[in-house]
Amino acid sequence: MALYYSACIQGILWSLMGMGLYISFRILGFADLTSEASFTLGAGVAAILIQSGYSPLLATLLAIGAGMLAGLVTGWLTTFLAIPGLLASIITMTGLYSVSLRVMGQPNLSLRGSETLFSLMEQVMASSDLARLVLGLVFALVVVAMLSLLFKTDLGQALVATGDNRIMADSLGINTHRMLRLALMLSNGLIALSGALVAQDNGFADIQLGNGTVVIAFSAIVIGEVIFRQQLSLTKRLMTVVLGAVIYRLILVAVLQLGFNANDFRFLSAFVLVLFLAGPNLIKRYFRQKGGY
Repeated sequence: MALYYSACIQGILWSLMGMGLYISFRILGFADLTSEASFTLGAGVAAILIQSGYSPLLATLLAIGAGMLAGLVTGWLTTFLAIPGLLASIITMTGLYSVSLRVMGQPNLSLRGSETLFSLMEQVMASSDLARLVLGLVFALVVVAMLSLLFKTDLGQALVATGDNRIMADSLGINTHRMLRLALMLSNGLIALSGALVAQDNGFADIQLGNGTVVIAFSAIVIGEVIFRQQLSLTKRLMTVVLGAVIYRLILVAVLQLGFNANDFRFLSAFVLVLFLAGPNLIKRYFRQKGGY
C-alpha cells in the first residue's frame, strides 16, 4: 500500500511538468522538447544550491528562473532566428545537457543530509509521507490557481489567441512573437519547478533525470483528457492533468507489481501512452464495425 501512496505523491509532483507542457503543447500548439532539459536543469540548480547551503525555497525559486531562461532561449531561436519550433527546442535541449553538467559539476548530486522543502515540512507535519503529500498538493493547487487567474486576464487571452490562430492574433495587434516567448518561459519554468521538487523528494539530482519525461507529461495530459472527455473550464482541465499524472503513476506501479522488470519502465510508459491515445478510437471502430456501419 505504501508503494501506491508514494506513486500518488510522485504523480502530483510530476503533474507540474504536465501543466507546463499543457501550456506549450495544448494552448500554444508548440511541440517543445526543451522540457526534458528544463526538468534536469531545474533539478540540478536546486540540488547544487541546496548542497551549497542555500535555503531550499530560494533554490527552488532560482530553479524556476533557470527553466524560464531555457524557455526564453527556445523562444528566441524560433522568433528572432526563424528556426522551426521543434528544431529550436531540440537545439536548446542539446545545449542544456552541457549547461546542466556545468551547473551540477558532476553527473549525480546527492541531497542526503541536506535540508530540503520536504524535510522542513516534515518537521511541521511530524510525518514524512504526509509532508510529501501536503507539499505536493500545495504546489499543484497554487499553480492551478495562478494559471487560472492568468488566463482570465488580457495577457492570458492574448496567449490563447496566439495559440488558436497566430495570423488572426497578429491582425488584432497582438505581438505573437512576444506571446510565444512568454508562454515558453512560463511552461519551462513550471517544468523546472517539477524537476526541483522531484529531485528534493528523491534525495538526488541526476543528469539523466529528464530523459523520457515528455512521455510522462503527455501521459498525464492524455489520460486526463480521455477520462474527462466533456467540455471543461481551464481550471478543471488543469486539475485533470494532476489526476492524469496520479493515475499514470498508479498504473505503472500496478503493472510493475505484476512482475515486470524495472528496466522495462520506459517501454511500459510508452505503451500506456499509446493505449490511452489509441484506445478510444479503437473502441469506436470496434462498435462501428459491430453495428454494421
